[in-house]
Amino acid sequence: MIITRTPLRISFAGGGTDLPGFYRAFGGGAVTSAAIDRYIHVLVNEKFDRSIRVAYSRTENVDRLDDLQQGLVREALRTVGLHEAIEIHTIADIPSEGTGLGSSSTLTVGLLNALYAFQGVLKDPAELAEEACRIEIDKLGGTVGKQDQYIAAFGGVQHFAFHPDDSVRVSPIPLATADREALSDHLSLFYTGITRRAEGILKQQNSRTEMNQEALRRIRDLAGDARRALLRRSWADLGAVLDEGWRLKRGLSDGISSSEIDRHYAAAKTAGAWGGKITGAGGGGFLLLLHPPERSRQIADALSPMRRFPVRITAEGSRILFVGR
Repeated sequence: MIITRTPLRISFAGGGTDLPGFYRAFGGGAVTSAAIDRYIHVLVNEKFDRSIRVAYSRTENVDRLDDLQQGLVREALRTVGLHEAIEIHTIADIPSEGTGLGSSSTLTVGLLNALYAFQGVLKDPAELAEEACRIEIDKLGGTVGKQDQYIAAFGGVQHFAFHPDDSVRVSPIPLATADREALSDHLSLFYTGITRRAEGILKQQNSRTEMNQEALRRIRDLAGDARRALLRRSWADLGAVLDEGWRLKRGLSDGISSSEIDRHYAAAKTAGAWGGKITGAGGGGFLLLLHPPERSRQIADALSPMRRFPVRITAEGSRILFVGR
């Protein structure tokens, strides 16, 4: 039996420039993001018969790999060369779809890590991330970026550069434990209660890449601004980066924001938030805010009855927690 734990993520700046439609055509993309202490656990065990059992939000029992409907699991099994006699369970700390925290990619990375370990193979984070990208983008034809797979595999706080030739440069942002804790104290997630599929928003955004290229170029630059703010430990400047990025992102596609989300965001800023954004592609999920720690209660009151999730930055990427018989 193998159990892996893989972190979800928050993105500070650059989201959307990690889509192939942008970084291949406009000189590359860049994202600054961080892994958080909310996880997806994957358990893999040998099954006594030759069938395949997968338990996620539903349960599938199939005799043939081709009959498995969960595409990420099916293609991960095919990638590692497992076709029978396997049982897989997934457990998510936060609802696993439509929340904007990178859950699909987190699942794919954690699953690959577990399946390889099940066969006695250890893959480094870059290999896990790249194989997860191939599954989601190439094999399943998803309109998704590449940042989620990389931050799930590497963990910590990272600046990623996505080059036109599809290579990725991973640059860790060196924050001591005390600095990660200080940054965490300035962060809050509020659950909007709205879930949505990112695919539709991202498809429309991707189709408007040419039209939005100037905004996307600025969003790419903001990833560098976020990295510099983090290196200076200037949390207020980081909040200003989030604020500018959110204003730009709202114009990239229909459905990224709404009057309700705009109202919540304005209330948070009035209560003391420096900046923030809707996580992921937009449209719902979580509202990420950066703020002075002493304004946490006022912001929570302003956004009531939305539930506040304190969030901590974690240094760990996908990790094997347990190996047993």
